Parts: sequence; C-alpha cells; structure tokens
Amino acid sequence: MALNLNDLQIFVQAVDSGGFAAAARRLGMPKSTISKRVAALEADLETRLLHRTSRSFMLTDPGRDFYEHALAALIEAEAAESAVRQRHAEPSGIVRITASVPAAQFFLSDHLPSLAVAYPKLTLQLHATDRFVDLVQEGFDIAVRNHFAPLPDSELLQRQVSIDEVILVAAPSYLEKHGFPADPRDLKNHAGLLVSQTAKAWRLHHVDQGTISVSPHCRFIADETLVLLRAAASGLGIACLPETGCKAAMEHGQIVRVLPGWTAGTVATSILTTHRRGQLPGVRAVVEFLAKGFQAERAATGNVLEPLRETTEARS
Repeated sequence: MALNLNDLQIFVQAVDSGGFAAAARRLGMPKSTISKRVAALEADLETRLLHRTSRSFMLTDPGRDFYEHALAALIEAEAAESAVRQRHAEPSGIVRITASVPAAQFFLSDHLPSLAVAYPKLTLQLHATDRFVDLVQEGFDIAVRNHFAPLPDSELLQRQVSIDEVILVAAPSYLEKHGFPADPRDLKNHAGLLVSQTAKAWRLHHVDQGTISVSPHCRFIADETLVLLRAAASGLGIACLPETGCKAAMEHGQIVRVLPGWTAGTVATSILTTHRRGQLPGVRAVVEFLAKGFQAERAATGNVLEPLRETTEARS
C-alpha cells in the first residue's frame, strides 16, 4: 500500500493542532473531511492512531510512532521539492572566484563577461593569484587552478575540466634566423625562455621516441605565462607553454610550434568549490558555465585528452 502524502499532511496537522476542528481551520477544509481522511488512513493501516472523544484527542502508541515517521517524510518531501525549485531559480547574488593567473588571463578574461551577460542577476568578483587560497577562510565560492601535479587532499569538491599539453613554440622570425630544430638535441644550440633559474632543463616526451632531457641556452627567465608568450612572439627564443594559452598567438602567426609531436608534459585545470557553497544556484551556474567553456576550448584544439571528471574526494 502506498500512502498519500496529503493524508500524512492532514494527520500531522490534526495532531499538531490538537483536534480536527483546529486542523480544518488551518487547512481550510471541512472538519468532516479531516475526520474521514484520518479514519481511512487508520483503515488502510489496520491500526488505531488516535484516541478521540468529545473531550480528548490523544495519540496511541502506534499513532505516536506513525506521527514521527510521517512528520519526517513530509520534511523530506519539502526538502526534495525545494532542491528542485532551487535548480530552476534564476541565479543571483555575489559569486567570488579566485583563479591562477594563467587561468584568469587566457580563459576567464574571455568567458566571465559572457557569463555576466547570461546571468544578469549575478555579480562576479575575480581575484587572480598563484598563491594558495583557502576558500573557506578567505570567503571564496570557486577556485580555478592550473596544476602540473595532483592537488593535495582536502574537503573541497574538485571538477577537473581540462588537461592541456605543454608545447614548444617560437616566433617565425627567430626560427628564420636560427633555424628549425629537427631533433630535441638541437635545442642545446638554441635560446630558451625559462620559468626559473633552477629549471634550466626541459624534459620532453614523444609517444614513439620516448623521453629526453635537454638544456637550451638560457636567454630569458620569467615565472609568468603571458610574459614568456610575448617574449617568444618578440623573437627572443623558444618557450615551453600550455597549448591553449598559445592558441590565439599561433592563429595570428605570431608563433609556431617547434618539434611537433614532442611535449613537455601536461597541465591540468580544475574547478574547486566547498560542499555547502557549491549547492547554491549562483555558484552551481558559474561552475557549469565555466566547465562547458573549458570543454569547448579543448574541443576547438582537438586535444581533449580525457573526459571531464568530477570527484567528491576533493583536492585543493
């Protein structure tokens, strides 16, 4: 037998009101209807739930157990309805986003204005930094991170949205002057644009030819992607950069790929949220919008290395 939620509501209201007459007033229905529905419920259950006379209205022992479970069922039903309605509610409010500098420069700068247009009731706040940000302590809703290694375990929800190949690039003017390297070993005779004084070697991999470590001549050092990209475009030397960040410059002919087939590893991009804030309609809408944007970017380059992945064992 399937119980009717309306009957449970009537029964709970009758108990909470202390009688059929008061419940009828609160529910806006005849007292006789309340009495008949409770009687039908007892008949279906083959159990007396209430002791009622002209002077008393009391739960039986089975009635007390039934009342507690009926009340819990109504609360869960209300929560289920609320959850669905929230998903259809228009996202609104302030959503605070922290992002690594490359993610802000090469992705969010293009997509956040479109996101703001799509959801006019949202106010977006972006903070770009490569330092570790504690979402909970610093009051952020979303973090967008580029990372070469797995992120450390935490209580955050993680959604990996992209894996990008790191490729070798240089300006046509540099290659015309210094020649195109035909083999990774040739890079030792070329100017390298490096990320740090200590990271002077590039570890390159080819699916058929394996892995090799090479050290170009250090020409320029910068720990910021856009600076290295512009240095490469100016003809200073060869740089190792994420492919997506190079896309626009390559399309405009400012740089070209060097040693196609060889890569310097991969960089992943993940979106992180807290369990509680991640359920808010505004935060959820931003996460979904950005995830689709990352997916479209990777599809455009033809380099979707694996499907989008979401984990509840988050990393931060």
